[in-house]
This record gives sequence, structure tokens and C-alpha cells, in this order.
Amino acid sequence: MKRAVVTGGAGFIGSAFVWKLNREGVDDVLIADSLGNGEKWKNLRNLRFSDYLDKGEFLERALSDTLPFAPDAIIHMGACSSTTERDVGYLMENNYRYTRTLADWAVSRDIRFLYASSAATYGSGEGGFSDESGLSELRPLNPYGYSKHLFDLYAERSGLLDRIAGLKFFNVFGPNEYHKGDMASVVFKAFRQIQEDGRVRLFKSHRPDCADGEQARDFVYVKDCVDVMWWLVIHPEANGLFNLGTGKARSFHDLVKAVFAAMGLPPQIEHIPMPEHLRENYQYHTRADMGRIEGAGCPLDFHPLEGAVRDYVVNYLHSREPYLSSGSRANGTPGT
Repeated sequence: MKRAVVTGGAGFIGSAFVWKLNREGVDDVLIADSLGNGEKWKNLRNLRFSDYLDKGEFLERALSDTLPFAPDAIIHMGACSSTTERDVGYLMENNYRYTRTLADWAVSRDIRFLYASSAATYGSGEGGFSDESGLSELRPLNPYGYSKHLFDLYAERSGLLDRIAGLKFFNVFGPNEYHKGDMASVVFKAFRQIQEDGRVRLFKSHRPDCADGEQARDFVYVKDCVDVMWWLVIHPEANGLFNLGTGKARSFHDLVKAVFAAMGLPPQIEHIPMPEHLRENYQYHTRADMGRIEGAGCPLDFHPLEGAVRDYVVNYLHSREPYLSSGSRANGTPGT
């Protein structure tokens, strides 16, 4: 694979994947995104790519076959990733319709297509987190999850899932997430809270079967995610919808204690009430079933949680240059 398009390429996972492409010797990368007035442009400074297009112009030029080059693969990470977004019309257009149009176009031209779904499609998780489950049985809890689920359903119904690969990302954390605000990981938020006042605030549990701070998630490091993504891109025979987590659930207490340990500090944790508007749709436990992608032949060699947190804290959050860097060779210079 020599030429790639990464939509959402200035975002968290998108920019991390551009970093992975560069490490694999792929510099002819077209980034499509919507930069606006935010800070995510900083994710691009240390990366190598050949061109940039606004997401709207990119789709128009793709459909009219006027892109700067014919890509070997499209890695579609571009979407609204806010789980609290309430503009359902915007989510439908941005997350569902845009993805559907781009996927149909890519498949019609035999371009490898990899896209981001979400673990939010599983809803409360009462039925488990198996990517072998029937999609029609899933009930997402929020508009974001539904917008992702709707494309999964379309891809299955139309037969696209036999020709493309989708990933249900679980709780991803790591470098280049700094622009995400409230949607940033607990690792990032905990680090900032410890810097500010030496303690971390976690939500209390509002269920009798779960102690405060023992709510659990499948936390996965972004560096591990991009390794799996790269494998899928270069193995076009591996199609369908796959979970992407570690296959292990760890508590928020475990996660925060790992942050304190990486900072060389004793843990100081305070439990605060969960906002009422979050309680009804809150997931108390997530754990990816990774059997399907492992069965497809993808090697799974994830960082242990404590090791991943230490790498993130020590080598990025504590660094003067906290962004992923592809090295020299005209970093972040389009057209090189």
C-alpha cells in the first residue's frame, strides 16, 4: 500500500494512524478533516502527508474523481465522536450519510475501506459485547451510538460488510487526544487534575452491585489500535465488523492508580455524584470480545494497562512535545 486517504486525519485516532503509516514508510497521505478554530491542527505538525482537504471538498472531489491521487486505501475516522451530542440531524448527516456515500464510492472502485464504528452501538451491554451478535438486536443508548449503528446495519444489509472492515472501538486513550475537551480520556483528565490539586475525582456508583470507582471499561492504548488498523488495511481478505479493545475490563480505580504511579505520587481519589442526565445511559461495564479478529489472524499484542499509562504519562503528558512524531523528513509538510 503506497497511497492512503485518512478522513478525520487531524483527530485523535486519525492522526495516530497517519503516524503509523509514516512508520510503515507511507508518506503519500491525503488528510481530510474539518479544522475550524480548534487545536487539533497541532496533531499534524510532526507528521508527513502529501495534501489536506476540508471534509466537504474531499467528498465532492472523490465523487467527481478529481482527487490528487487514486488511493489504495481509505481509512475513515472522520465523524462527530461526542457521545453527548444531541443534534441528531447533524449526527445522521455526518456519521451515517457521509460514511455511506464514501463507502459505496470506495467499494465501487475496489479501494480498501476501513471505518470506525463504536462500542457505543452495544448500548447498556446487557447482551454482552460480542461482535458475533446480530446487529438488529443492539439498542444504542444515545444518538451518537445510533448514528454509528445505522451505518453498520446498512453495511450488513447491502453486503458491504463482505468487502470492507469496521472497528468497534472501546475506550481509547493516548497521545493526540488533547483537543477533545470533555470527550478526552480519563487518563488525560486525571493527569490534569493531579497537576492542579493532587487528587482525582471519579463518579460515584448509583447501582448497589457496584462500588464507587469500580465501574469498569475496556481501556485500550491508541498505539495498539493503530497496529490492528494497519493489519486490517494490508489484509483485504479480513472483512466484517470487529471489536477493538484489549479483551479485559479494568476499573476506574485501577486506571487512576496507574496514573498516580506513573507520576510517582500516592493515590488521592474523591468520589463525586454522577450528573443525573448521565445516570440513565451510563455503562457500568464494558469488555470487548476479541475472538473474531483473533480468529481472522490478526496478532494481538496489547500493552498492559499500567505500561500503556506509563508510556503516555512519562513520554507524552510530561513532555514538552506531547504529540506523536514521525521523525524528520519534512514533518507535516504537504506536497513533500
